[in-house]
Amino acid sequence: MLRKIGQRELRNNSGEIMRAVEAGVSFLVTRNGVPVGELTPVRKPRVTSKEAALAGLKGLEPIDYDRFRADIDAFVSQDIKPREA
Repeated sequence: MLRKIGQRELRNNSGEIMRAVEAGVSFLVTRNGVPVGELTPVRKPRVTSKEAALAGLKGLEPIDYDRFRADIDAFVSQDIKPREA
């Protein structure tokens, strides 16, 4: 849930608000009671190590490329159509 703050509160307490954002708190900023923006923490990228990714794939069946191609062809038309002038 977003914490609602006014433009004046943002201006007067910017240091405190930025520390809260850094700690994970999100804010809905209003002007004259009308929402004008959101102030949210930056999402940190999720990175998975190569070893963890390979461990997650371990034990899966190998891909049957003929079946894979047939599945794709069932949903996607590969027919070439000339452009209409």
